[in-house]
Amino acid sequence: MIKDFGQAIKNIRRELKTYVTQENIRSLVLGVSGGIDSTLCAALACQELSGLEIPLYCYGLPTSTNKEAEIQRANIAGKLFGTFYEEVDITQAFQDIQCGLEIAPALVLDSKKWKIRQGNLKARLRMIKLFDCAAMNSGMVLSTDNNSELCLGFFTLNGDVGNYGMIQNLWKTEVYAMSEFLIEQLMEQNQPDRAKSLRDCIDAVPTDGLGITNSDLDQLGAPNYAEVDRILRIWTNEPEIKEDYICLMMNAGHNALEAQYMFDVLREGLKDHPVVKRHIASAFKRRDPFNIPRSVIEASAEL
Repeated sequence: MIKDFGQAIKNIRRELKTYVTQENIRSLVLGVSGGIDSTLCAALACQELSGLEIPLYCYGLPTSTNKEAEIQRANIAGKLFGTFYEEVDITQAFQDIQCGLEIAPALVLDSKKWKIRQGNLKARLRMIKLFDCAAMNSGMVLSTDNNSELCLGFFTLNGDVGNYGMIQNLWKTEVYAMSEFLIEQLMEQNQPDRAKSLRDCIDAVPTDGLGITNSDLDQLGAPNYAEVDRILRIWTNEPEIKEDYICLMMNAGHNALEAQYMFDVLREGLKDHPVVKRHIASAFKRRDPFNIPRSVIEASAEL
C-alpha cells in the first residue's frame, strides 16, 4: 500500500502533465458522478492544482436512477474543480436509444440481467458525450476506475474506460486515503469548499448510480472496501500483503515454510467468498478485447 500520499499525488500530477505535453493534448474531459473516484480525479487534474494550462471539462450525466444527493455532489465537485461544468441529463437519450434500437426487456422487468443491460447502456451513453467533448476540444477523457473495480468487474466494457487513468492502479482503500490526504492539503490552503466536496464523497455510499443495486457492497458480502481489498490482495497474491503475512507468522514463531503454507491455506479458504467469485467470473472483462495471437493463426497443423 502507498506509504507517502503526498509524493504519490505529486507523481500523478507530474505524469499527467508530461503526458499532456508530449501528446499535445489541449483539454481534459471528466464525467463526475458524485462518487469519490471521479471527485478525486477532478481534484488531481484541476487546472489550478495540477499546474496544467489546459481546461478541465467536467460533466454530470445523471439519469433517472441517480439519487438527488449524488447529483448534487456531482454538481458541486464539477463546479469547484472544473474549468467548465455542465449537467446533461441522459434519461431521454437512454429512452430514445432503447426505443430506436428495439432493445427488448427480459421476461421479468425487474430481473438482475435487465438492470445490468440498462446500466451498461447508460454507461455507454455517458461516454458518447464525454468522447464527443474530447473530440470537439482536442482533448482526452480521464478514466475514473480504480484497481478494486477492475478486479471485481465493476465497469462496463466500452462504457467506463477513458483515455488516461490516474487512479486505475490504486486500491479503493488507497483512493479513500489519498482523498483524506488531499482534504488536509486543501484545508491548509484555505479551500474548505473543495475539502468538503471530497469529504461528502468519502462519506457517501459507494454506488455506480446505474440502478443495478443500492450499493457496491450489496453484491460482495463484505462490510466495507477495506475487507474487499484485503481479500483481493490475498487472492491475487499481491507480494506486499503476502510478505507481511509471512513475516507476521515468522515473528509468531513459525518457520518460513510453515508461514508460506499458512498463507496458502488462508488464500484457499477465500475461494468461495463472493468477492473472489466475482473476481473470477469477471476475468473475461479484463482480457477484453481478446485477439487471437498471430503465432496461433500461423501455426502448422499438428501431426
